[in-house]
Amino acid sequence: MKEHISSAIRLTLVCLIFFSGIYTLIILGVAQFSPNNGKGDTITANGKIYYSNIGQKFNYDNYFWSRPSAVDYNAAGAGGSNKGPSNPDYLAQVQARIDTFLVHNPGIQKLEIPSDIVTASGGGLDPNISVQAAKVQAKRIAKIRGIPEPSIQQLILANIEKPLLGLFGTERINVLKLNIALDELQ
Repeated sequence: MKEHISSAIRLTLVCLIFFSGIYTLIILGVAQFSPNNGKGDTITANGKIYYSNIGQKFNYDNYFWSRPSAVDYNAAGAGGSNKGPSNPDYLAQVQARIDTFLVHNPGIQKLEIPSDIVTASGGGLDPNISVQAAKVQAKRIAKIRGIPEPSIQQLILANIEKPLLGLFGTERINVLKLNIALDELQ
């Protein structure tokens, strides 16, 4: 029994040193080669600094809306609601989001609403929406801002981010970058 205890203590010490020291330094070193040295992707607009890789709350009619957040866009507490698709509270919440979207986007049918504009992501801080989610909002924004809808559609197309290496993920649009470009359009 003593021989097992001493080997368990040695393994614990090795793991402690490796995971709290060496592994941490390796990750820190890798981060130094990433954009902005691992401190996040920042954008400066109107004298303010924003993190473009963290979801921002946009729910005004003159902007493209963000994906809903289960944590109210609080980066300190990222997480999902953990409610399944059969949970009555969750279904009521999604239905309320659909109803709100339809009120603010007259002329849009319920079937035209992409799921990502009414459901939160797993982490609650997704900065991106689908191309379809941006296109379905174009008419509202064009009307409110007095910009021709084809100009808004061109802006959407210009802000599409392709999948990583053309393979990983789907086409997406960063809502913060799109809304900054929208402000610059006027």
